Amino acid sequence: MMPVKDFPEECWELVFRFLGHGRHLESLSLVCKQFLSITNQLQFSLTIYDSTIPLLPRLLLRFPRLKILDLSHLNGHYEGLLHQISQFGLDLDLLNLSNQRTLSVDGLRELGSKMKNLRVLICSNIGSLRDSHLVVIAYCFLFLQELDISFPLDSQASDFGILRLSSMLENLRKINISGNYFITDKSLLSLCQNCLSLEEISFFTCFKITQIGIAYAIRLRSSLNSISFNIEKKRIHGPGFTLTPIDLDLIHSFRSLKRLTAIDLSNSVISDEFLFAVAEGGALLLEKLILQDCCNCTFSGISYVLSKCQSVRCLDLRKVDFLTDQCIIKLSVFLLSLTSINLSGCCQLTDSTFFILTRNCPLLSEIKMERTYLGVKGEEYLIPDSFVNLEVKKVYLGDNALLSDTSLIKFVSICPSLQLLDLNGCEGVSGECIVEVLKRCCEIRHLNLAYTGMKVFEINSEVSQLETLNLSGSRIEDEALSIISKRCSGLLLLDIQSCWHVTPKGVGDVIENCTALKELNLKNCMLVSDDFVGWVELSRPSLRTIIAPSDVAAYC
Repeated sequence: MMPVKDFPEECWELVFRFLGHGRHLESLSLVCKQFLSITNQLQFSLTIYDSTIPLLPRLLLRFPRLKILDLSHLNGHYEGLLHQISQFGLDLDLLNLSNQRTLSVDGLRELGSKMKNLRVLICSNIGSLRDSHLVVIAYCFLFLQELDISFPLDSQASDFGILRLSSMLENLRKINISGNYFITDKSLLSLCQNCLSLEEISFFTCFKITQIGIAYAIRLRSSLNSISFNIEKKRIHGPGFTLTPIDLDLIHSFRSLKRLTAIDLSNSVISDEFLFAVAEGGALLLEKLILQDCCNCTFSGISYVLSKCQSVRCLDLRKVDFLTDQCIIKLSVFLLSLTSINLSGCCQLTDSTFFILTRNCPLLSEIKMERTYLGVKGEEYLIPDSFVNLEVKKVYLGDNALLSDTSLIKFVSICPSLQLLDLNGCEGVSGECIVEVLKRCCEIRHLNLAYTGMKVFEINSEVSQLETLNLSGSRIEDEALSIISKRCSGLLLLDIQSCWHVTPKGVGDVIENCTALKELNLKNCMLVSDDFVGWVELSRPSLRTIIAPSDVAAYC
């Protein structure tokens, strides 16, 4: 047998890749220097926080194969940051610069001169976005395939900047220009005319782009497979809105989109005729349909498009308030490919809808039914006592004030393979019920009990899979927190923000027992002092985040 020290590094690399990443590689890196060196080579993604800025040069040297760099979590403004990053010869695929106060034009230019192969640039929610930024991006990142410049706080970008982008970025496949309110039809037409590889485009709240312009652009680029925009609801005098009629030319243009796989019309005025046109265009290929908060359509239009597009995997019907349990029964016949559905804000839907979906949609893995009528039986829908759905992994039931222990136990009995359960704001659910949920669903990794009024949490068995627990705004006390720390020793993230009854004793038990903990949120825990938070930082330097009562976040 070959000695371990003589085992080629290439073979170790294959073994480590098989084991995965994250926590697994972190523990392997502690074994020896050789393993540390190998795991460093396998780190392809890095997220930077404020307090890691002083360590940035060491981190970039340590991980030479980085492909993804995320700076979107930085709160401060760091002069020369882009210049600093450009000095390390990184060959990045994706760079996320979102949420920055501004972008340095010179810094972007330097990055572009060094990162010739950058494919994805995300600059969403920038404090100020100007044409000068777009011009530098156009000339310095020639191989970009995806660009997000959406929703700047102060948009000064105009058609001039977008024209430069479209003329230079011939490989562009995906672009999001939402929230840039000065751009007009000229920008949309230039992108669809010049970017021959363009497949996906988003332009929400770009209200200088007209329906006629959209129709013309669609005909120019009929090979689009994803389009996202909204048709404005114009405010009239008083609290209401007037409905903007849909141009017939726009309706007819959608019949030309034969490759359409995704469409997002959130917060739009649409019509049944418009949905008929969508169905008659890319009916066989459509996988994602988002009609969140749309108005002026009826059940007939939604039913028709789903009957023609039975390949839909992701369906979002948030705030479509005319939907009833009977509507869901009729729609479920067409949802055999469905993997994710969002019915939040559909206030007429009851427990029956949950049973219908889990029984009639065999591939469904994610259900969102927040702010509905859950907790009410509704019309009787027969489901065998022995029926289970092993595909459902994520369930979001937040803000259902009527949700009871009885209903929740029925739901989790049907879905024993749950990995995520969100009960944010469900005040009718008790601690005893949650203990029963954890017994029935042994694979739960993420549990959100924020603002549930939870106080008692008497777990009497190990919950080894649980990684994320949100108890913010609950009435949890030290005794319950101590039990949690002992039974959920594998926790990576614990949020006890605004838990006013928690003291240093309870937090101390968490620090002692949850040795894998990476993030702890103590914001607004009034009985936990800054001095105690300082002790936590010293005793557990591996904690990634501690949000102290003074709102000062420390990242390490």
